[in-house]
Amino acid sequence: MRPCRTCPALAPPRAPHGRGTPVFSPSQDAPQASLLTHCLCPVLPGLPAEESLLDSSPTTMGSPEGRFHFAIDRGGTFTDVFAQCPGGHVRVLKLLSEDPANYVDAPTEGIRRILEQEGGMLLPRDRPLDTSRIASIRMGTTVATNALLERCGERVALLVTRGFRDLLHVGTQAREDLFDLAVPMPEMLYEEVLEVDERVVLYREEPGAGMPVKGRTGDLLEVQQPVDLGGLRGKLEGLLSRGIRSLAVVLMHSYTWAQHEQQVGALARELGFTHVSLSSEAMPMVRIVPRGHTACADAYLTPTIQRYVQGFRRGFQGQLKDVQVLFMRSDGGLAPMDSFSGSRAVLSGPAGGVVGYSATTYRVEGGHPVIGFDMGGTSTDVSRYAGEFEHVFEASTAGVTLQAPQLDINTVAAGGGSRLFFRSGLFVVGPESAGAHPGPACYRKGGPVTVTDANLVLGRLLPASFPRIFGPGEDQPLSPEASRKALEAVATEVNSFLTNGPCPASPLSLEEVAMGFVRVANEAMCRPIRALTQARGHDPSAHVLACFGGAGGQHACAIARALGMDTVHIHRHSGLLSALGLALADVVHEAQEPCSLPYAPETFVQLDQRLSRLEEQCVDALRAQGFPRAQISTESFLHLRYQGTDCALMVSAHQHPATAHSPRAGDFGAGFVERYMREFGFIIPERPVVVDDVRVRGTGRSGLRLEYVPKAQSGPPRVDKTTRCYFEGGYQETPVYLLGELGAGHKLQGPCLLIDSNSTILVEPACQAEVTETGDIRISVGAEAPGTVGAQLDPIHLSIFSHRFMSIAEQMGRILQRTAISTNIKERLDFSCALFGPDGGLVSNAPHIPVHLGAMQETVQFQIQHVGADLHPGDVLLSNHPCAGGSHLPDLTVITPVFWPGQTRPVFYVASRGHHADIGGITPGSMPPHSTTLQQEGAIFLSFRLVQAGVFQEEAVTEALRAPGNIPGCSGTRNLHDNLSDLRAQVAANQKGIQLVGELIGQYGLDVVQAYMGHIQANAELAVRDMLRAFGTSRQAQGLPLEVSAEDHMDDGSPIRLRVQIDVSEGSAVFDFSGTGPEVLGNLNAPRAITLSALIYCLRCLVGRDIPLNQGCLAPVHVVIPKGSILDPSPEAAVVGGNVLTSQRVVDVILGAFGACAASQGCMNNVTLGNAHMGYYETVAGGAGAGPGWHGRSGVHSHMTNTRITDPEILESRYPVILRRFELRLGSGGRGRFRGGDGVIRELLFREEALLSVLTERRAFQPYGLMGGEPGTRGLNLLIRKGGRTVNLGGKTSVLVSPGDVFCLHTPGGGGYGDPEDPAPLPASLLQPLAFPERGSVYEYRRAQETV
Repeated sequence: MRPCRTCPALAPPRAPHGRGTPVFSPSQDAPQASLLTHCLCPVLPGLPAEESLLDSSPTTMGSPEGRFHFAIDRGGTFTDVFAQCPGGHVRVLKLLSEDPANYVDAPTEGIRRILEQEGGMLLPRDRPLDTSRIASIRMGTTVATNALLERCGERVALLVTRGFRDLLHVGTQAREDLFDLAVPMPEMLYEEVLEVDERVVLYREEPGAGMPVKGRTGDLLEVQQPVDLGGLRGKLEGLLSRGIRSLAVVLMHSYTWAQHEQQVGALARELGFTHVSLSSEAMPMVRIVPRGHTACADAYLTPTIQRYVQGFRRGFQGQLKDVQVLFMRSDGGLAPMDSFSGSRAVLSGPAGGVVGYSATTYRVEGGHPVIGFDMGGTSTDVSRYAGEFEHVFEASTAGVTLQAPQLDINTVAAGGGSRLFFRSGLFVVGPESAGAHPGPACYRKGGPVTVTDANLVLGRLLPASFPRIFGPGEDQPLSPEASRKALEAVATEVNSFLTNGPCPASPLSLEEVAMGFVRVANEAMCRPIRALTQARGHDPSAHVLACFGGAGGQHACAIARALGMDTVHIHRHSGLLSALGLALADVVHEAQEPCSLPYAPETFVQLDQRLSRLEEQCVDALRAQGFPRAQISTESFLHLRYQGTDCALMVSAHQHPATAHSPRAGDFGAGFVERYMREFGFIIPERPVVVDDVRVRGTGRSGLRLEYVPKAQSGPPRVDKTTRCYFEGGYQETPVYLLGELGAGHKLQGPCLLIDSNSTILVEPACQAEVTETGDIRISVGAEAPGTVGAQLDPIHLSIFSHRFMSIAEQMGRILQRTAISTNIKERLDFSCALFGPDGGLVSNAPHIPVHLGAMQETVQFQIQHVGADLHPGDVLLSNHPCAGGSHLPDLTVITPVFWPGQTRPVFYVASRGHHADIGGITPGSMPPHSTTLQQEGAIFLSFRLVQAGVFQEEAVTEALRAPGNIPGCSGTRNLHDNLSDLRAQVAANQKGIQLVGELIGQYGLDVVQAYMGHIQANAELAVRDMLRAFGTSRQAQGLPLEVSAEDHMDDGSPIRLRVQIDVSEGSAVFDFSGTGPEVLGNLNAPRAITLSALIYCLRCLVGRDIPLNQGCLAPVHVVIPKGSILDPSPEAAVVGGNVLTSQRVVDVILGAFGACAASQGCMNNVTLGNAHMGYYETVAGGAGAGPGWHGRSGVHSHMTNTRITDPEILESRYPVILRRFELRLGSGGRGRFRGGDGVIRELLFREEALLSVLTERRAFQPYGLMGGEPGTRGLNLLIRKGGRTVNLGGKTSVLVSPGDVFCLHTPGGGGYGDPEDPAPLPASLLQPLAFPERGSVYEYRRAQETV
């Protein structure tokens, strides 16, 4: 029987979780059902019958002779089946995951087909399959992930401690996208909320305290209120009557005191709830918000998984009673079918691919660290393996934060289906995707132009290798003509810009445009790989690139070359690697419990006892699955952090055996110090270490190992055909080889194409592919032929330089975060790093902290003017003064000029700005609410030489940091050690930037790099001009004037006035703040740099898409700010409130003038609490303003801040307060056709005497509504004394509080938009679920960086 060219040839590259646009290899896109359904696939073409999967432990986990082992990856679009058949040969099969016209379940159908083919007899689909010949089934599935992404899981109710009904809605209070005024956020998984009357707090000896009880962490607790089960019963019965059968129970401090959740769970099960997820069981870790999300996900997804499992069982006789059925979990281990739960299932599909390359590429490549590169349709998955799996213990998937062990798989929104755009002179790839339907243009369904189309135009995909499954009737071939036509439309835009734009240039050919988009896509995919490796102190060039999936082979050589890698490894089953990984995986059982012990000799016995108990649990669980003790291994972990920090590391003692000064389980302390030093570049030897969690991972070795008998060479490799592919410099003759015909030792010089039934591999010029002894493809990546890049604007290189400049700023940030010591920089990531041109103009600034945008440019340009020629190699400057471009004094900016041989003046500058927790002044934290002069706010640096001639000026800077202590009522810095350490880290970050730009200059030349610094600034300018021109044209079309204006007020009555005059012909505007109120005696004065930062933020929001954020944004704008006003005060004016409050009002005024949206809460709600031995600072969310087409988001930070709030359990465990209430302030958002977001209510009960300080706004003037929308409700600050007396504190005050007093904060709501009585239906877009495709540690880092 001839091998089928249809079924295996339809494998799509895996999109995230196996979903998304299938991207071309000779195997891509949704085929006709009939082609797949009736196809009987024999042994995989080119796969020798001698290749077998041999069990590594046949005595226990092996199969009797004549039985099948199945490994199945059920993706969102296709299902891959990998089967070891009796006799040892392998069969693979690919079929649609959903084909209800032909079968109910794809994995069952895949098993049926292979049994049918091997047995030579028909097996009717309507009868359960005989399992007597099936030894095991292993499965990875996207069932849970798809339910999460599509929000089609179980109906769930959340049960939460009273006072916290909206806790998960508010979450961290940070928004996902800094510049999206609609504030898109994920939907909640629960449908209803019940508040449970119960309360547990950390025990303190205080009047009226009850008897303490001991939690499982060892902490003493006080049960202030037992669970009111009687009152809860009726409410639960009401849920049942409304059809809700699944519950998530999330109670305060249940990680250590689970009894209350257990009581609620027992009652719910007694009443008939079919699934109850207790947060204390789902993941017993401190921090109620991520634990609560995890419990909700478990309640939402587990019933869906259970239904799927039950349906799968029904397809087999005896419901698989005697078959070992295992499912892949997110952590890379297999679990029995009955214990497979929703919160551990979200990465079930992608995890198989990581296991696959870790068990193959890593071993074959001699233990070199490996980067996994899985390019799919809508996105690309990137991961790393260097001998052990890299896990994260809290990450977001589909917008839901899960607190569970997960492989660190980083998903970025760039794939073969990513759409191509030319915007304001810039080549842009994604993040929008063509989707599965209509798909890329070449699918013949009217789809947009994509990366896949660009590859097709370049000749890198061969249409003849694809089945005729395209077009409306799914019976036509792939269409290169459609790709060319779609790309020609974009090329016309490109060439119009080149010939008519600001820098006229020769037009580009269609192939040059396509090549440009491919290069930009490659650069976009390199950035997360750099971030993933450098975040942990690794060099990306020291890795091997393991490429799998269907689309990555077309880009692998270019990606590796850009990262400096010299080897690409592509497994012979790369198109099916996730299924293969399932066959190679081990069974894993984990046990974990929280802890709060110090890591010290006096606790080692307790830690050993706890680890031993957890190890016993793991061993017992695995033995119950049939593993003998000899096949079980365990690994112990302690979750360790330095006391007073939040940066915890899950540490194994695997390579650190026990000593006389460690627990018997191993020297975890040595492991912690080694890893901390590697990742962060320093340790804190004098700081105690705390154990947050105790964990044991038990592994039952059951993975099969793949043995391969090399196919012998039969002469030189046969060229199947020759085609023409386009590379830099033009078309080249490119031979095509069939992988199935190649034998071990064959070497193929690039350029060439290697094609098998699942993928297309492009071997680029100067690269060489070799078939290894194991049948894989190893590509040696040669250096790219040097090209000539001139200083003249080239839009392709403009896009590439944009990525490179941003990557430099990002890598500077990684160095700063790794080497800084303070919590503010290392953990809160309150810093920015930036690159500047020779004139001090901002080139790239990453990540985007709104209040830093543009402000550092003012600082650098001030230094250029102030210092002049008196700047030499080895000098580094320090500045924070508001008149020198500073924002407020705690933000210290370190500036390094960069000199180049033959140049007398600096050729560019790098700078880093970090928020230092204390630099002196009248209050701890250097954020006083009542300061009236700048000197009261801390140490001042106008232009200070931090490093001179290469020598760090420690003595001089120490003296300057202590200088505020000479002012009556003030103190010098209260944390000199952290100040000095962080300043050194900022210098090191700048040095990294200098190195990276130096490499760029070495590659392209100084004139080219400086030219593109100017070009990227001009591009931002063009984007803003386009926006201003479009805004003015729209007003002209409506007969409206080209001048717009707005006015708002600070609570003291100070007006902020703005008039904007648009020039449509120039695409420019004058922003005139004349009439704004004068400087004030308090600290609401905002330095000029703050207004410019607010303006750049607003311009970026109004543009509505990603643009380079640099000085070009302000080039079309002339800003008029009256001297001596609140927006440009005198050098002596206090400014700390201007940075956090006045900046918000400036944004409200600008957006109001443009009519973009109603006012948001307009405040950061700054709250400070402190006494002699502790200090705490927070900012609190409110309501966002509504706009044309969206309701305002409730309980979120807006505009110039995005700070995360401390988790309630962390707050209560570290500070002498009880959080009594944290929920939405219902009805506080303004009414309108689109209603404003609600503020929040937050109540703090004090347990010690302390000084409470509040610095707030919008307590007098309401956030405005627009277009007939009503204003939001003002904020309110109340202090309720222990005796019951209630006092309105006003907007700004400091007051002594006593035990029993309560601070009640009511934050403002957002304004409404449009007439609330408008009868028109709301847009359908409001009802559509939002997509949040990115995930992984790189994404979480960026989110954290953008939430300060």
